[in-house]
Amino acid sequence: MKFIFNYLCSKKLAVQFVERFQDSTDWATLMLVSCLFLFAAAKYFYPRRFDEFVMLLITNKYFLVHGKNDEINHPFNILLFISQVISVSLFFYLVLKAVAPEETAGNPWLFVQICTAYTVFVLAKFSIEKIIGNVFSIDPLINQYLYQKLSYRNFLAIFLFIGNLFFLYVLPQTVIGLSIFIAIVLVFNAIALFYSYKNYGNMILGNFFYFILYLCALEISPYIILYKSFV
Repeated sequence: MKFIFNYLCSKKLAVQFVERFQDSTDWATLMLVSCLFLFAAAKYFYPRRFDEFVMLLITNKYFLVHGKNDEINHPFNILLFISQVISVSLFFYLVLKAVAPEETAGNPWLFVQICTAYTVFVLAKFSIEKIIGNVFSIDPLINQYLYQKLSYRNFLAIFLFIGNLFFLYVLPQTVIGLSIFIAIVLVFNAIALFYSYKNYGNMILGNFFYFILYLCALEISPYIILYKSFV
């Protein structure tokens, strides 16, 4: 061993140590655990309701039982909405990290900013739709529609939660992989909206012009504005 050491010194070989930087995922793990806790709380306090909720892709029993009389601000919905905010914001963070890693690394508050922006966006959109329902005296109809849409979005949040798990700990966070996952989520979201509109098919056909106005003003334009704001 001494001979080898002397040989290396005589040849003046420099040993270079490359420092490895790894992004800490402790805070992301905490967010995922928080989501899991919220799901567990919803399951624990409302077991039957939760079982019917997770079957939304198969049956609409959840809406038949809970969609007509329950308030949107029911604790069950609040628990799942908080998990939705966390899951969606974390996924947006992963997308931005893959697209613009340097900008993401230079902003330690990016996740908080995304959470805040998403929450304000959803609540503002919800409030506008409630105001429209009140102005046109169709509160029961709007409430039922918003309840269905919120439920579908909360269900998609579970799907995003699973996706976040894979992209954080199993799959590489590549632009292609995230884009494919986004496409799948958008397809599921389109299917959810289709079923929501299908339930009010006769009313939509009777007021098709107003439906198109609503679709452009409140379902398409806000997302275009949000996209333009970030891009």
